Amino acid sequence: MEQNRVYVTGHRHPDTDSVAAAIGYAFYKRANGVKAIPCRLGKLSAETKYLLKRFGFEQPMLLEDARYKLGEIDLDEPVSISPDKTLFEAIQILQKNNRQICSVLDNDGKLLGIVTRSDAADLSMGDTASTSKLLQDTPVECINTAVSGRIVYQDPESRINGKVSIIALTKEKLTDFDFKDKILITGNDPKVHKELVEMGPGVLIVVRTDEVAPEVIEAAKKHHVSIIISGHETMNTSRYVYFAPRVSRIMKRNPVKFYASELVEDAGRKMLRSRFHAYPVIDDNEKLLGYVSRYHVMNTGNKKIILVDHNEFSQSVKGIEKAEVLEVIDHHRINDFSTNRPVAFRNEIIGSSATIVATIFRENQIPFPKNLAGLLLGAILSDTLKFQSPTTTPKDIATAQMLAGVAGLDIDEFAKDMFSVSANIKGKTIQELLNQDIKFFNIEGCKTMISQVIVTSADTARAMESQVQQMLDVFTKKKGLDLCIMAFTSILENGSVIFASGDKAAWAHEAFPDKEGETLTLQKGVLSRKSQLLPRVTAVVQKYS
Repeated sequence: MEQNRVYVTGHRHPDTDSVAAAIGYAFYKRANGVKAIPCRLGKLSAETKYLLKRFGFEQPMLLEDARYKLGEIDLDEPVSISPDKTLFEAIQILQKNNRQICSVLDNDGKLLGIVTRSDAADLSMGDTASTSKLLQDTPVECINTAVSGRIVYQDPESRINGKVSIIALTKEKLTDFDFKDKILITGNDPKVHKELVEMGPGVLIVVRTDEVAPEVIEAAKKHHVSIIISGHETMNTSRYVYFAPRVSRIMKRNPVKFYASELVEDAGRKMLRSRFHAYPVIDDNEKLLGYVSRYHVMNTGNKKIILVDHNEFSQSVKGIEKAEVLEVIDHHRINDFSTNRPVAFRNEIIGSSATIVATIFRENQIPFPKNLAGLLLGAILSDTLKFQSPTTTPKDIATAQMLAGVAGLDIDEFAKDMFSVSANIKGKTIQELLNQDIKFFNIEGCKTMISQVIVTSADTARAMESQVQQMLDVFTKKKGLDLCIMAFTSILENGSVIFASGDKAAWAHEAFPDKEGETLTLQKGVLSRKSQLLPRVTAVVQKYS
C-alpha cells in the first residue's frame, strides 16, 4: 500500500549530499523494517548523476507533493463494460464485484459514462412506458442475452415497438388483442405459438420448452417474427427482458470523475457537492484506473516524510506543512521548523549530512554495502569541497576515510574524478548553471537567493560576466527577489567570485567587496554557502534592517 510508505527526501534543487543522504537513510530504515523510499525534489546535477551511475543507483523518485494524489492511494479495482453490452450484463458485473458503479469504456479504454445499481433499480421500478422506449430499438441479440436464451429464428425484418405482453390463459380470444410488433412471452403450447406468430409480434419468447415446432418457424419467416427460447421461467423472463437495452442508452454521460493527478483532499471537497457512492478515477489519457469513494478520502492521511539535509519548510516539498514529519537528519541552521507532534530531530555541527547517516549505520552496527559507502563518500567530499570548506570537522574526515576503506577507493583520485565532472560547465546554459544548486532564504524580510556553481577557474566566470549578469537580473525580477547572488567557486583557487542582482545588490557587494581597481575579485577562502556566503550576507542585511 502506498499509504504505508515513508518518503525520505532532501531539499529542493538537490545537491549530492541531499540525494546520497536520502538514499543512505532510506536503506537504513528498510534494514529496520520500514518501507522507506528515497526521493528528490528536482533535477539532479551532473555530479550527482555521475555518482549514481558509478555506484549503480537509480535516480530517486521525484516527490512533487507531501499530500497524496488519487493515483498514489489504493483505489477500488476498476470494473467496466462496453457500450454495446446489455444492462443485464452490467447488473451481473455489479453483483459479481459487489459494486455500486460500472464504467462504460470505448474500444480504446476511455471513459464514456457510468452505469449504477440505481439505474437498474429505477428501470425495474419505473413505469413500463419509459422502458418501452428503450426496448424499441433493442436488437434481438440483446433481448436473448437478457433472458439467457437461445435464438431459434432471427428475422432481419422484424420490428419491435418496445411493449411487452405475457400470454396466459384468458377468457378472451387472442384475436381480441393487438400484438403487432410487441415482445410476447408465452408457454410451451405449439398451437398458441403459431397463432401468436400469425398476429405479427416483433419477438416471441417461449418458456419451459427446448424446441419450437417447424410449422411455427415457417410461420415466423412468413410474418417476420424472431423467436427466442428463454433460459428462465415466465416470471424471471418478464423481469429480465426489461434489462435488455444497451448500456449506451441508459448510462450517465459526463459523470463526476477525478484525475489521478488530483489531490485526495481536493477530491473530498468536490464529493461534498454530490451524492454518488463512488467516482471513476482516470489518467491523463482518460483511461480508467479505479474508483474512489468517501471511505478512501476519510482513511487517507498525508504522506509520512523524513527530511534529510534540511529542516526549513521553505526548502522542502510542496505541502510539507500538512505532512506527517517523522524525523529530521540535518546539519544546517534551524529556522522555521514546526510540527504538531514530537519528531526525532538530529542536527549536528558537521560538514555533511552523509556523515551523520554513516554515523547512524555504525552506531546501530549495520554494515555498509560497498556501493553505498562510495556514494556517501562522494557526498562528504562534495559538501566539504574535499575538506577545504570551513564547515569540515574531524568527524567528516574520519568518516570519509572509513568509507573509502569500505568502498576500496583512493580519496584523492576519487575526488579528482568527481570534481572534474562537477566543474565541467561546457554545454550548459547560464540558466541551467543558475538552477543546478540554488537555495532561497528570507533574511529579516529580505527575499534572498544564493546559487553556487563549481568551476575550475574564476576566469571561467569572468568570461561570462555580461551573460551572467543579464540572466541574474531577469531571474531576480521574475522571482520577486530583493537580493539574488550567484557564486562561482573554484576549489583549486580556494575562492569564489560573486555576482549580485536586485534592489539590495549593494549589500552583497559590501559583504564581498572587490579590491580597488578590480571587478569580480576572487574572494579567497569563501567556499561554503552555509558557513561563509550566507552568514556574511545575513550580517549586512541585519546591519541595515
